[in-house]
Amino acid sequence: MGFLTIYQDNYTDSTVISNRFIDEYMQAANDAQLKIYLYLIRMMSARLGTSISDIADKFNYTEKDVLRALKYWEKNHLLTLDYDGHKNITGIHLLDSNAGADMLSITRGAATASLATYPAVTSQSFQQTPPFETAESVTPVKQLYDKPNYTADELRAFKTNEDSARLLFVAEQYLKKPLSAGDVRSIFFIMDQLGFSEDLTDYLLQYCVDRGKRDFRYIEKVAISWAQQGITTPKQAASLAGKYDKSVYEIMRALGKNNIPTETEVAYIERWQKIYCFEPDVILDACERTVLATDSHRFEYAESILKSWYEIGVHHKSDIKALDADHHRAKSSRRQTPANKFNQFAQNNYDFDALEKEILSN
Repeated sequence: MGFLTIYQDNYTDSTVISNRFIDEYMQAANDAQLKIYLYLIRMMSARLGTSISDIADKFNYTEKDVLRALKYWEKNHLLTLDYDGHKNITGIHLLDSNAGADMLSITRGAATASLATYPAVTSQSFQQTPPFETAESVTPVKQLYDKPNYTADELRAFKTNEDSARLLFVAEQYLKKPLSAGDVRSIFFIMDQLGFSEDLTDYLLQYCVDRGKRDFRYIEKVAISWAQQGITTPKQAASLAGKYDKSVYEIMRALGKNNIPTETEVAYIERWQKIYCFEPDVILDACERTVLATDSHRFEYAESILKSWYEIGVHHKSDIKALDADHHRAKSSRRQTPANKFNQFAQNNYDFDALEKEILSN
């Protein structure tokens, strides 16, 4: 196992931890993540070398635990990992925790870790680990969040780890059932690939169960949504969940959407509520028609219906019934009246049947 030499320009015989790390990062990290990060800072300060296997031995972790911790801090922009052509780690770049949004840039206060003079890591267990995403990676989001095919040994190690074993027990209490192998794999994926801490995973399970969702396909979708939005703590997740009022989620469900609303989706809903000034029952009626009419582009389809109603002057659900009655009479009249040069013209009535074609053609 090759050694990782961690160093910086200004050497001091002390280990300095920033206040920002204490205030913003410590609470969300688990014991393994904290120990490994602090140890890296300690080794950097002393200009001492280390390796994945040495860190694992020192703290009685598996190499997989160490790699997960490194990946977690990389996702939180406190370090980046360098790789050779064989996807082996060749360096650890510790970033300034006070650099804010510019953490991924190389700054004056950043410490550089280099492994140029050491052999590449060739551990069998490490080579089987999916390559981590670096700041320079252009891996598509879908590929980034694909669930690996974990081996039986990896799952066994995950289940016997003290922290994850405690979390699996709590998950069974929330779900009120024993966890299947697939359930364990999902939780492993959420913590391993998405970098969720034990506390955030715990909150995720509570969040989904409180909404009557115990299917891990749904739980994974919520987890991926949080990861894409940079959620790393239960506090951030709670803030996001409470960001929108109940009516937003009711409209989302009416359109068959169970995800946390995106900015675009919220913009549509706010337009219907605040610009068109429709009552909830009018919006839900449009959502019901949308779901019956199409399986795709549902927000666009509902927008077309509601925009048309707004332009016509619909204010209440009773107006919709009158509009539907007029539409039905006009449609019946077109079927019954013989075509001639006097009635071959477009009827100025709202036509639901043409709506989807118009949307999909745009």
